[in-house]
Amino acid sequence: MLYERLADNRVRCNLCGRRCVIPDGRFGFCRVRKNISGRLYSLNYAKACAANVDPIGKKPLAHYHPGALVMSIATVGCNFRCQFCDNWVISQEEDITGRDLPPEEVVRLAEEHGCQGISYTYTEPTIFFEYAYDTAIIAHKHGLFNTFVTNGYMTPEAVRTIAPYLDAATVDFKGGGDPDFYRKFSSVPSVEPIYESLKEMKRCGIHIEITNLVVPKIGDSMERIRQLATWIRENLGEDTPLHLLRFHPDYKLTEIPSTEPKILEEAYKVAREAGLNYVYLGNLPGHRYENTYCPDCNELLIRRYGFDVVRWNITSDMKCPNCGRSIPIKGKHHKGGYLFPYPII
Repeated sequence: MLYERLADNRVRCNLCGRRCVIPDGRFGFCRVRKNISGRLYSLNYAKACAANVDPIGKKPLAHYHPGALVMSIATVGCNFRCQFCDNWVISQEEDITGRDLPPEEVVRLAEEHGCQGISYTYTEPTIFFEYAYDTAIIAHKHGLFNTFVTNGYMTPEAVRTIAPYLDAATVDFKGGGDPDFYRKFSSVPSVEPIYESLKEMKRCGIHIEITNLVVPKIGDSMERIRQLATWIRENLGEDTPLHLLRFHPDYKLTEIPSTEPKILEEAYKVAREAGLNYVYLGNLPGHRYENTYCPDCNELLIRRYGFDVVRWNITSDMKCPNCGRSIPIKGKHHKGGYLFPYPII
């Protein structure tokens, strides 16, 4: 999907922001799309390298169907080269590996395991777009919702194509969106496609939550976080949740320590001062800023521990029980604790 033929059997892929021009017989930057005689093929279609039942809080989605379970699937490949990727074993795999898991089977497994939705995650769903697209259509027919966990590096055309079937998206920033950070540590030439993609998601009515990985020393600028939070408020709205995530050393970036909680707390304060109503700290189980508070009266509305909702204090019509402010939660609260994800394959 979403490519055009050029002269000399070359093709241009219009799926992600790189818009790779691929000669005959060669691969795109993602390693999973190949030009064969002037036609672009998705080599990883329905080849799942991971399929797990997860709590939706793991995505993380704090304001979309809290407490729900999602069938999470991925294939190998990515359009980024993040030196700190915690899923690098599958995202940076150069061979097309995985179990044959067609869309119909993904939906069947989701229903069998009591899931309310399907999440396309772990690697980058943009690079298994056709697989996600076909699965999402069937999921909707069965009453399941669909969510992307994405780096946001997709074209507006791709967003518009998936939008009728994509209900929510978690868009992951790194280093506050600093272009130099992206170039040096993720091999991303420009960050502008991320912002274009987000604006298109907003226009299409997709529920959006933003994460930002706060990396000590090289990606923890409070000014960058302020700029990102301000952009979110001005373009996506002040009620858009922002999750500030603790970095932990992995893959090629093991010499940098985990983010100190005090740095995340400072970032939280900066993002709130920039005008965002709902800011969360991630990868800090038990921290008070995992919780949802009323922006008006500071009533504790949702208490969380890690990925789990442990206390629900919002009225049936999604209002603060203390002051009556409407709380922007989409979907219903799915009761029943669920602390640990478990694998299907």
